[in-house]
Amino acid sequence: MPELPTAGSIVHATQVWSEPAGGGAVVARQIARLVGRCEFFTALGDDALGHEAAKQLSTLGIDVHAAHGGETRRAWTYVDQHGERTITVLGDKLLPRGPLPLAGYDAVFFVSGDVEALRSARAARVLAATLRERPTLSEGAVTLDLLVGSLNDAGERYDNSLDAKIVVLTDGGKGGTVNGERFAAADLPGEISDAYGAGDSFAAALLVGLARGEDVSAAVRLGARAGAAVITGRGPYTAQLTS
Repeated sequence: MPELPTAGSIVHATQVWSEPAGGGAVVARQIARLVGRCEFFTALGDDALGHEAAKQLSTLGIDVHAAHGGETRRAWTYVDQHGERTITVLGDKLLPRGPLPLAGYDAVFFVSGDVEALRSARAARVLAATLRERPTLSEGAVTLDLLVGSLNDAGERYDNSLDAKIVVLTDGGKGGTVNGERFAAADLPGEISDAYGAGDSFAAALLVGLARGEDVSAAVRLGARAGAAVITGRGPYTAQLTS
């Protein structure tokens, strides 16, 4: 749409589509694009929409382990002429619950779940998490190898209250910081289309780089390229980085 609606206005969308998404799905798909497959432990509604979402996610190279129960959470995502997205969420978040069989994994990205799911995730060699889950991270009190948040989102700002070895805070087109040191954003490989999924794809690729044994700078560059790539495609999946 050309712009977001203001009070009393009517705007006309130029494109409309639907697909399963959310931070966990975007992270899982980006990991799968870079390494071949990804296992995704999630919670979906025990309704037609939830079961259809599981089927669609499985076609994206994701091995879906879904606990079904309750009603599927939905969201409307508005994308304006500048590619910026605004999201309206409908329904409560469904959380995967632990313990989960995650021992021996090279890397796990904790996007949401209960405390036992988080503690299960710590059995992985490399554990990343999003600052969106700060209350669970605080309660779980595990050491994180990577913590990713945002300098522009009040809900993702960091107050040094968590035990994290590497803290990355993104700053949109300005790049971001790694443990307080600035890094640059990557050049866009095309025209801006849609910013949805850029942050989660950045975080996922950053984790892949660290799990491969790359140094932090190289892993951040990979993440930056992944975030930039997503912005050039419609939705979170069409332009995700593959190498």
